[in-house]
Amino acid sequence: MIEQITGAGGKSGADGAQAPIRVGIVGATGYGGLELVRLLSGHPHVTLTYLAASREGGDPVASYFPHLKDITDLTLDQFRPEACAEHCDVVFVALPSGVSGQIAAALWQTGLRVIDLSGDLRIPADLYRTWYRKDPVQPAAQSAAVYGLPEWRAAAIRDASLIANPGCYATAILLGLLPLASAGWLDATRPILIDAKSGVSGAGRTPTQTTHLGELYENFFPYKVGGHQHTPEVEQELGLHQRVQVLMTTQLLPVARGIYTVSYVTLREPADVERVFELYRNSYEGAPFVRLAPPGQVPQMKHVRGSNFCDIGLFVDPRTGVLQVFSAIDNLTKGAAGQAIQNFNLMHGLPETAGLALGPVFP
Repeated sequence: MIEQITGAGGKSGADGAQAPIRVGIVGATGYGGLELVRLLSGHPHVTLTYLAASREGGDPVASYFPHLKDITDLTLDQFRPEACAEHCDVVFVALPSGVSGQIAAALWQTGLRVIDLSGDLRIPADLYRTWYRKDPVQPAAQSAAVYGLPEWRAAAIRDASLIANPGCYATAILLGLLPLASAGWLDATRPILIDAKSGVSGAGRTPTQTTHLGELYENFFPYKVGGHQHTPEVEQELGLHQRVQVLMTTQLLPVARGIYTVSYVTLREPADVERVFELYRNSYEGAPFVRLAPPGQVPQMKHVRGSNFCDIGLFVDPRTGVLQVFSAIDNLTKGAAGQAIQNFNLMHGLPETAGLALGPVFP
């Protein structure tokens, strides 16, 4: 399904070589921002030129995060739009929803290409107000933003200058369900039930009572029951093919990183497991980051940790006729920074795997 692109996307130098693309990160000290620093520092077509934070600033980023010693010598800046515009061709914005989209829109208006990792640009203004309970971004940016799910929106992403990077839950769920929706196989009269679990890094670096070690360790509980903000995002993207409703239950795991979702699907017509597998194989032929588990196997979070892979497993229950779709991703990589870089690669005519050809960390 994916069209592979092999050309480089930087500007040509005097000798004809492709110059590195100057990239900045606004929100570089959050978990998503730090993952961007890690991955972009090894990207063959990128030079990191600007790192900004909302609080820290004025010292090398490695003085705040020693794991980045000898990875980058950049100094953290207190965000200044003019400095960002001066030093960058492309900017990743990885700030909390309600702030991130506003900054992304302002930078985009200066002529920069921008990839926003928050939820501010993913859904229409009326839905955004309802589900996020914040004021939406300006209409021009909202309408210009392209939803950046590379496996299904590659053509639009290539021509985009403003990207709304998908949510972590939404990424895992949509990659698991879009083959069915695109084929018209979903029973639109029945809601899709989704059991979704996340590592605690999905809640960000700012601690809360439920994310403290003493509260989370050896514990497990649902949160945002009936009100998780990725719900309309999932329904919107599935609705481009079939209008369906989803009921998500999101739960917090006592682990640092990872997303695991199980979707319980009723099909319009009965289908055996071989036919379902054939649909998924055809849907993701050529997609470098989607891996389909063999029949009889299901993915595990640890099998994708630290990578940009989405592993999918399928099981058709012969007793109930329900199809179970299992999806596993790393919430900080395929669910955030890695997918943002995959979008960046598409925007610049680069191979989708550039800077992302990292195997999972195991165990």
